[in-house]
Amino acid sequence: MAEVTPTERAARLRFTFESPADSYVVLEVFGSKRISSVKIIPGENKIIGVARNYHGRSGMPVPENLENHFVIVFDRPFSASGVWSSNAIQSGVTELKGAEALGAFVKFDPRQNPVVGCKVASSFISAAQAEQNLEREIGEADFAAIRQRAEARWNDMMGRARVAGGTEDQRRTFYSALYRSLLFPHRFYEFDQAGKPVYFSPYDGKVHGGHLYTDSGFWDTFRAAHPLICLLYPEIAGEILEGLVHAYDESGWLPAWSGPGHLECMIGNHAFSLLADGWMKGIRSFDAERAVAAMMHDANTQSPASCRAIGRDGAEFYNSLGYVPYSSQRADPASFREAGAKTLEFAYDDFCAAQLAHAIGKNAEAEGFARHAMNYTNLFDTKAVFMRGRKADGTWNEPFYPDEWGGPFTEGNAWQWTWSVMQDEPGLMTLMGGEKNYAAQLDAMFAAAPTARPGTYGHPIHEMTEMVAAGMGQYAHGNEPVHHLIYLYDYAGQPWKTQLRVRQTMALLYQPTPDGTCGDEDTGQISAWYVFSALGFYPVCPGDPAYLIGSPLFDRATLALPQGKVFTITANNNGPQQRYIKSATLNGDLLARTVLSHESIVSGGELIFQMDAAPNYHWGESVANRPVSPLQTLLKNHF
Repeated sequence: MAEVTPTERAARLRFTFESPADSYVVLEVFGSKRISSVKIIPGENKIIGVARNYHGRSGMPVPENLENHFVIVFDRPFSASGVWSSNAIQSGVTELKGAEALGAFVKFDPRQNPVVGCKVASSFISAAQAEQNLEREIGEADFAAIRQRAEARWNDMMGRARVAGGTEDQRRTFYSALYRSLLFPHRFYEFDQAGKPVYFSPYDGKVHGGHLYTDSGFWDTFRAAHPLICLLYPEIAGEILEGLVHAYDESGWLPAWSGPGHLECMIGNHAFSLLADGWMKGIRSFDAERAVAAMMHDANTQSPASCRAIGRDGAEFYNSLGYVPYSSQRADPASFREAGAKTLEFAYDDFCAAQLAHAIGKNAEAEGFARHAMNYTNLFDTKAVFMRGRKADGTWNEPFYPDEWGGPFTEGNAWQWTWSVMQDEPGLMTLMGGEKNYAAQLDAMFAAAPTARPGTYGHPIHEMTEMVAAGMGQYAHGNEPVHHLIYLYDYAGQPWKTQLRVRQTMALLYQPTPDGTCGDEDTGQISAWYVFSALGFYPVCPGDPAYLIGSPLFDRATLALPQGKVFTITANNNGPQQRYIKSATLNGDLLARTVLSHESIVSGGELIFQMDAAPNYHWGESVANRPVSPLQTLLKNHF
């Protein structure tokens, strides 16, 4: 039996051997084209080594000196040991290097005691740092002590949101979703001898002071995963945002998907979103002027050929035409892959940049970004009532099928991408011909046949098959671009439809089983949607410090916030059929709006809903009680 209990950069392991013949522990250092090594030090019951397994993925190359140093110390001597590779097993040999799969093995005599323990640590900085990480995080603490520390850390993190009521399955699903929301991004920093944070940079190959995180794709996670971290774990959000600016300083680009360097994956400049959202919610861990300078650079610079995910692919056209052009004619030199989705994402990111620039007094930059945030209008076809791919000459790309995936869009079609105007949904409503048409188009999405033309993908991808299986029309919840869409009924004066659909989605697409999460988790986003939605509100437009109200799943939820603040959400008369909000109060005052400010939550207090089995067509219905456009508010009030 093998057991493990972790710290941040180390772990305690415990092996219980049932048969003396099987009392081996085998270490594998996976093979790659780079030289890795392993060394056994019998006199110290120790194994050390260097893993250079990073093969590299599409994107900008990582430094040649990116390597992971590890140290393993057992609590008793070995009875035998050796090394192995894909070619041979060498008993008694203590050291091996190579580019193939290799490793070490150690054997123990379990007759007196069948339990063998060891402690493990690693470092991306040096072998000495790995030893220091082991001493700092494990030291002489035994398995039980490390387990107790891990349990305390678990309870702290998971205890930031506590729920009561609902069914056992719903509570299991909630806490499973909260756990998965916290798995990414990964810490990439360590602590030096003075206890200060330091990290090896996967961008310039040097060691720097400060914080850095990796393994997260912001195209997915800017929507809810990072806003959840901002709300419940702002101390971690601060470190993440600091690291974004470090990445720019060391590589010349803000990251889009760090893993650990710049990966060629997904679209948009969503580091803009993370930075603006954090700043607007009071996080001051980074140099905001430097962040705005980075935004100005990335927004006006064509992506490098080695990594189209950073900078802006089609920047010159976006700035001159107001959109990135797309043509299905492959020979067209003025055509960019997934150009429609890029235009919509760039426009949203420009809003985020405007928010941050304005907040720090960079008004000229803010105004320019805010104007570009209106570029979404250039892709809306008023006759088709959809966003569409548009050629550089201004004509629409033909033929057009709303259910065709790919082409001008990323992992979706026009049904889904038309709504990607988080910064200005009331503006989109105007383009659609008003509130009635806007609501009708939302209804039509759920009523449409769940058909998916493969388009430029050439074959069904998992997001298509998941949409078809869900049977919710063209609403593809297994992919991120529509995650805010259910909440848009709040803008249309029909919040009861948001309440109905959000409960339907939670019940249909989330279960406490191994296969109970729909779609691709995408480093926490699918789960973060559930956490917010179960609490009763959702960040439709990160960068704007507000949430739209849905339908609380639990009778009571308690949020433990910084500085000892507590915010509770109570849903009276709640249940599977009582999903509609009859009335609401915030700190004793009547709440008629379908919007909740970030400040009202983090200041502490109580939000109380009265639930009912029948829709209340008046709560939140009047124009005065609806959410307003974040972009239009910025333009109207400041420019």
